[in-house]
Amino acid sequence: MAVGFLCLAVFLFLGLDLDTGYAATTPTPTSEGVEITYGTVLKLMHERTKFRLHSHDVPYGSGSGQQSVTGFPNVDDANSYWIVRAQLETSAKQGDSIPSGTIVRLQHMKTRKWLHSHLHASPISGNQEVSCFGGENESDTGDHWRVMIEGSGKTWKQDQRVRIQHVDTGAYLHSHDKKYQRIAGGQQEVCGVRDKRADNVWLAAEGVYLPVTETK
Repeated sequence: MAVGFLCLAVFLFLGLDLDTGYAATTPTPTSEGVEITYGTVLKLMHERTKFRLHSHDVPYGSGSGQQSVTGFPNVDDANSYWIVRAQLETSAKQGDSIPSGTIVRLQHMKTRKWLHSHLHASPISGNQEVSCFGGENESDTGDHWRVMIEGSGKTWKQDQRVRIQHVDTGAYLHSHDKKYQRIAGGQQEVCGVRDKRADNVWLAAEGVYLPVTETK
């Protein structure tokens, strides 16, 4: 019941957000195997550590100085929600399914910035920095990520193993056990690496999953 209430509250928050280019629709309940569509609000869980992809309005103290992105251990943190958006210059619309290999953007729900990467070094490991950047009407190809399904699945679904590859640089969204000493809550580094590893597999976890739009 608590999970359902949380999902409804997140959906209502999103529905009240105007000028996003997406009209609110009735969400389907979260359950295993639910298909992910554009407009879905979700948390991405790092498979090995179970931390959620997270951001908040705190800049990196090095590198780009853009809004930091971390892995967060607690399931119920509101700063770990992301909206699945279409890439720039596409005809895709809310409710469309997302086949393997599709390029998407991930918008941080609370700050409205985009999951981003570029050729700056990450703070702890010195790999590629992953940040949040831009805003509702400010986005570029550095916000483009390719969803690659692990296994035989054809479209992205909840609890399905995926790799998320940054299009401009080829780096995979990655996390590991290295934690920030000066950030509360035991948050760990999120970065990008160029090769496939066990630590760059993610799953769509909690969220508000919008139904697939039926084509006529």
